[in-house]
Amino acid sequence: MAAGTEVVKLDKTQQRNLSRIQAHDNARAARAQLVGTLNALEDRLNVPKRVARATGRARVRIRRFADEQPGAAIAVAAGVVVAVGVGVWLVVRANLDR
Repeated sequence: MAAGTEVVKLDKTQQRNLSRIQAHDNARAARAQLVGTLNALEDRLNVPKRVARATGRARVRIRRFADEQPGAAIAVAAGVVVAVGVGVWLVVRANLDR
C-alpha cells in the first residue's frame, strides 16, 4: 500500500458512532435546506412584502425618469390625469343616464 492510503478497521461501536455522526450531519444539512426553501416560499407568497418591494422600485424608477427627462414626465403625468378624468366622466355619465 502507498503511504496515506491505510484502511482503518472499525469495530461495531465505532461504526455505529460514525453513522450517528453522519446522520446528524445529514439532518443538519436537511434542516438548512428546508430553511432555505421555506424562506424562498415566504418571499414568493408574501404578497404585501412583494407589493412593497415593487412599489419601492417603481418610485425609484419614476424619480430617476423625472430627474432625467422632466418634460416627458410632465407630459406623462398630464396624460394620466386626462385618462383618469375621462374615466370618471364616463362612469358618472353612465350612471346619470340610468
